[in-house]
Amino acid sequence: MKDRKPNTVHTARTIMFLELSKVMNFSLEKDNYLESMENNVFGKKSQNGIKQTSTFLALLYSFDIKSDHFKVFKYFWSISDENEKVLFSLVYAVRNDYLLQESIPVVSKCRIGDKVEIEQIEKNIQQYHQHRFTPKTLRSVAQNIASSWKQAGFIVGKVKNIRSQPEITYKVVAFAMLLSYLDGNRGDFIFNSECIRALCLGESHLRDLAIEASQRDFLKYQFAGNVTAISFDQLISKIGLNAI
Repeated sequence: MKDRKPNTVHTARTIMFLELSKVMNFSLEKDNYLESMENNVFGKKSQNGIKQTSTFLALLYSFDIKSDHFKVFKYFWSISDENEKVLFSLVYAVRNDYLLQESIPVVSKCRIGDKVEIEQIEKNIQQYHQHRFTPKTLRSVAQNIASSWKQAGFIVGKVKNIRSQPEITYKVVAFAMLLSYLDGNRGDFIFNSECIRALCLGESHLRDLAIEASQRDFLKYQFAGNVTAISFDQLISKIGLNAI
């Protein structure tokens, strides 16, 4: 996994899937993401709102058309439905926001149907960043993090924050694995990466989805003698990545 950036949007925002969707859907054909944000494609009511939303979205998703990671994000966005797109957004944001990344264990270890306690998210933040936030800010950050997971379907309910599990498709697993691969992970290290852990699935289920993704030519997957081999030669060529 790449080094953490000293940036987070979760002190003020969430993964902002609705705003992201407007930018991506409007700009996908012309690759003019930054221009569309400047032109207020998300419909904010003030210049300050436009500027802040654009800044936070760029921190999470970059919109760098020369970046291999964004090329992957763009490709999968273009071939998938809304339920998959929000999962792509969460996984991609996990790479670029350390507070969201650090919250993975809180969500993944919570049993389906149990309440995801805001206090537990706060405690987790404090473990990594003791005395960094005031109590008021800490609560706000924890609520923003919970909202990001909620947008992706891992938490449901307006008040109770109940742990749920969205449907993870082979495309979502292929996307997360390819991002991990681009980060330099290989073999079993892909399964242990943050991109994969954010999906909150057991290893057996992940391997089944990797097999399905392989059968659909999204990747090549082999598992024999406790040795895992995963490669993306065909997809790397198809998307036009610089990865080796």
